[in-house]
Amino acid sequence: MTNQKKLIRLNKYISDSGIASRRKSEEYILQNRVSVNNQLINSLTYKIDPDADKVSLDGELIQPKKHIYLLMNKPKGVVTTTSDEKKRKTVIDLVNINKKIYPVGRLDYNTTGVLFLTNDGDFSNLLTHPKNNIRRLYEVKLDKPLEVNDKEQLLKGVYLAGRKGRFIKISFPQTKNKRMVEVTCVEGRNHFIKNMFSAVGYSVTGLNRKQFAGLNADIAPGKYRKLSQQEVNLIKRNYESKI
Repeated sequence: MTNQKKLIRLNKYISDSGIASRRKSEEYILQNRVSVNNQLINSLTYKIDPDADKVSLDGELIQPKKHIYLLMNKPKGVVTTTSDEKKRKTVIDLVNINKKIYPVGRLDYNTTGVLFLTNDGDFSNLLTHPKNNIRRLYEVKLDKPLEVNDKEQLLKGVYLAGRKGRFIKISFPQTKNKRMVEVTCVEGRNHFIKNMFSAVGYSVTGLNRKQFAGLNADIAPGKYRKLSQQEVNLIKRNYESKI
């Protein structure tokens, strides 16, 4: 008997293969161009066992795409995009892989630290979906010592562009150095850390994402490594049910 947990929607299987988007895959199904085990399927709710069923588009067998999951310790002076109109070096330029991958979310040009790269759209969405409240831990260098009342305000929350943001935790790794701060948050808005401190009168002079989704930058800046299947599974278990 087929294990129900292994069944996935036919359109998801096609889009995961990299042939087309989920919406385009639905069009192919409705156009009677998709078959499963040599039987034409035109139902958008049809599910398959990806390990056992053979799916074809216009008679050509669809090969499942092997997903890639990387963790990079992003260095300074690199843009978090797949290409750059200004011809600056991108994070993709640092990766020696002959398959198309893309960064999950963004880190600013001179921000360093944990960055995931993948070709799995669902995994990327899992990590960036606001409802998941995925924790991020940043090391922040400020232009002046952080005052107690400003720390409390950042924990209570400040408004950025009409929307409230706050830090979950603020600590000082070096007790006597109040310019070096560690902050924990679940926000993924652009320039969030810098804008939060700017709202209470501070400039961020250095920023490093030390941890994301429970994983640390455990490699040298500019280097990357593959995520273990155990790490991927742990992230999925922790957040999949929240969307």
